[in-house]
Amino acid sequence: MPAAVRATLTEWTRHDDRYGPYELEEHLDDVVLDEIDERLAALLGTPAGDTTLFTGAADAYATLLGRLPLGPGDRIWTTPYEGAANLSTLYALRDRTRCALDVVPLRPDGDLDLEWMATHIDDDVALVSVTYVPAGCGIVNPVEDVGRILAAHRCVYAVDASYAVGQFPVDAARIGCDLLTGDGWRFLRGPQSVGFASTSPGFRKLLAPAGVDPVVPPPGAAVVALNTALAEHTEALPDDDLVAGLRATIEEAPGTELIAPGRIQSGILTFRHDELPAALVRRQLAARGVVVWKTVAQETPLYLPGLGVTTAVRASVHHDNSPQDITRFGDALREVLKHERPRHQAPVPAHAPVPEPGSAHSTVTDLAQWRGRRGTKSGTDTAPEAAAAGLRRPRQQRDGRPNLTLYRTR
Repeated sequence: MPAAVRATLTEWTRHDDRYGPYELEEHLDDVVLDEIDERLAALLGTPAGDTTLFTGAADAYATLLGRLPLGPGDRIWTTPYEGAANLSTLYALRDRTRCALDVVPLRPDGDLDLEWMATHIDDDVALVSVTYVPAGCGIVNPVEDVGRILAAHRCVYAVDASYAVGQFPVDAARIGCDLLTGDGWRFLRGPQSVGFASTSPGFRKLLAPAGVDPVVPPPGAAVVALNTALAEHTEALPDDDLVAGLRATIEEAPGTELIAPGRIQSGILTFRHDELPAALVRRQLAARGVVVWKTVAQETPLYLPGLGVTTAVRASVHHDNSPQDITRFGDALREVLKHERPRHQAPVPAHAPVPEPGSAHSTVTDLAQWRGRRGTKSGTDTAPEAAAAGLRRPRQQRDGRPNLTLYRTR
């Protein structure tokens, strides 16, 4: 977070602790909520008043889409790049309404198959959900092109912009979506525990008869800090040379493999090493002052497991990075790869095929059906498989986060 955002968060957290919540609530009502509404409207290209605050993008997505009035004759489209949290909402919506849930296929280069979408769209499609930039890789999905395909049809169009907003300009009007969700942290550099949703008038009208679940308000101090982050935010894009330098550094490192589908990439790059575990690489880079993150395949369960990926390393450039940071990252990565001895790993077994996305009878199977599956890898090059490669039966964690599942790899 910028210093001003961190100072605001600290100040109002202390204020809330010392004086109680009422003065903070008064400050929110009198000053902050109007300012943050105007700033989010300017950031997202939407009219003022169309944005609601939530505790996070996933909370907004679940609250607003979970009550859609669908039925057995309706179909939902999602993509192989959908995140696990949003998929859970879509599964629950499918189970409640008995609608169908289909996966849009990919082109051989990893881009969404827009020709397939244009050919198969009809009035049975009630909801289309697209992730602008996935958590598991840095592809930028063509959300504006998708919006043009869907414009003449009755479906609700939802876009998760959590890893896009703040990284580059996001314009909900140009996208043509009915729902756009995002988080206040990541590239906006605000605090965690606050996110937002921008909704169109038509979408709000559709939800009105069914109502929505009560919105859990985000912490007041986090809202004030997000307002400061929006005031500090600039539209400057990450330097293309930095992104190119980061990519070249990874590609030149021995034993690394980029996971970078599609023709358009963001400032996020995901890679794996053919021998060293992602967790080890992350820890050793952190010990050398370089912060990256380990991404788990089940965060993007319709895509990464189909590549035989269980874990990978995710690196990204921000607005305040410099060429010296890329050099430092490269030096640290080469040092880690040179000095760490690879652990013995059994070959990754082939994984089971699933119905080909986009076919007339294809539907998304539950996550529970993927765990521990074995079989023969499908030969299709347009539909990533949803089987998790090389995983034994999951062991439920007894402590910590209640929804975390631990997988023991070979």
